[in-house]
Amino acid sequence: MNIGDVAERSGLPAKTIRYYEDIGLIRPKRGGNGYRAFGNADVHKLAFLGRARSLGFSIEECRALLALYEDEGRASSEVKQVAEEHLEQIDRKVAELQAMRTTLAKLIQRCYGDNRPDCPILDDLAGEDSATTAHG
Repeated sequence: MNIGDVAERSGLPAKTIRYYEDIGLIRPKRGGNGYRAFGNADVHKLAFLGRARSLGFSIEECRALLALYEDEGRASSEVKQVAEEHLEQIDRKVAELQAMRTTLAKLIQRCYGDNRPDCPILDDLAGEDSATTAHG
């Protein structure tokens, strides 16, 4: 299969497939003409990588998961550990996003949103306390 066929079957853009090849995640065979020659196993790996990336796994985590997938002697505990570490990262990001949301919601609530120049949102971004800063 050529890269266009594999892109269609795996659901990944050709550019992504070339990148995955450049960083060694996949290694398609090369024909005598130098063109990539993908097989069904490559399509499967690419779909695997696409799914892992859609779950937010980093390239290095994908590399580890792919190695575990290909290792028939793997222990599922190793796979679970990678997934648990990733889940902890997601939980930290969710907490950070929730804190950002709370702060922004408070700032929006404090802003009158009228024709006056005073703006608690801009004051906060500038590191100023709007209660003590006079604009005028």
